[in-house]
Amino acid sequence: MIELVFAPDDVARVRFAFSPLWEMVRSLRVLADPSGHALHLPWVHAVQPRLRGLDIGPLRELVPSWGYIPDFLTPPPSTPLPDLGAELATVRATPPEVVAGELRWTERGNRAGPVRLAMADDPERTLETIADLLEGYWAAVVEPFWPRVRDLLEGDVLRRTRALAAHGAEGVFADLHEAVAWRAGTLSIDRSWEFHGELAGQGLLLVPSVFVWPDVSVMLPPYQAMLSYPPTGVATLWEAGGPSAPDKGRAPDALAALIGRRRAELLTALATPASTTELARRMGVTAGAVSQHLGVLRACGLVTGHRLGRRVLYVRTPEGDLFSAIPTQEGSPGGSTP
Repeated sequence: MIELVFAPDDVARVRFAFSPLWEMVRSLRVLADPSGHALHLPWVHAVQPRLRGLDIGPLRELVPSWGYIPDFLTPPPSTPLPDLGAELATVRATPPEVVAGELRWTERGNRAGPVRLAMADDPERTLETIADLLEGYWAAVVEPFWPRVRDLLEGDVLRRTRALAAHGAEGVFADLHEAVAWRAGTLSIDRSWEFHGELAGQGLLLVPSVFVWPDVSVMLPPYQAMLSYPPTGVATLWEAGGPSAPDKGRAPDALAALIGRRRAELLTALATPASTTELARRMGVTAGAVSQHLGVLRACGLVTGHRLGRRVLYVRTPEGDLFSAIPTQEGSPGGSTP
């Protein structure tokens, strides 16, 4: 069991970010054990042809199907919206002695294999090779799917940031993951190893990750304390319409009669935050058409926009949540009669 003890300053320093590099590294674990990450099988099948001719053997050596992943591969994000180039620059700047030490480290009772030990003997060359391979791997099998993944991650960050502002730490951790519990200023994480310590005013970085599903992952000092968890809506990630894809027949009839079928579908789709481009892709219409409908919904106070970097994500307001709950038949939730 891991227990992180929060001082008042630590609670104020809970923050969110997501990481293209973290997603990439965790996706290697999915490829190493697809059966243990069945949710991502559609992605695994889609990328298998893209892996042909790409030598990811050294990456597989460092990212096994379970157990320790060298921490230098997953540095905590330094900004809420990092880009891959900046993250790979951080990896390339890792001191050789850190690379060597982390490659040789194993859990008690185990020993690093000969390939890994050989990599540790030449850490500078290993670091250059690994960083180059990560760039190639990203371009081949992660970048084509990144817009869909990014929208889900951005939406989760927005949702939980609002929960933190409204309800404090308890509002964030209450439904984060079944392995995570918040009690009286201590965050408990059900893991197979033991740790109990204070965050010493450094706070906690929360990093949603689609490929960490179905587990959580923890990083502790000397790095910035970080907890990675599956974002809300990950179960629908690889469905044809993407996260929280609206079924065009599911917009409540009464709501459609009130604000129009297309706007009702948009309001239903915004159960999780999404960008104009993503909404247009899901619904098979132009981004311009989506923008016009969003303008009406926003003027009515049913949706609002939040800027994250260069993008704007739209989300329902509390009033929009009430409107979206209008039953299919008046006075009869779900369309059933009493």
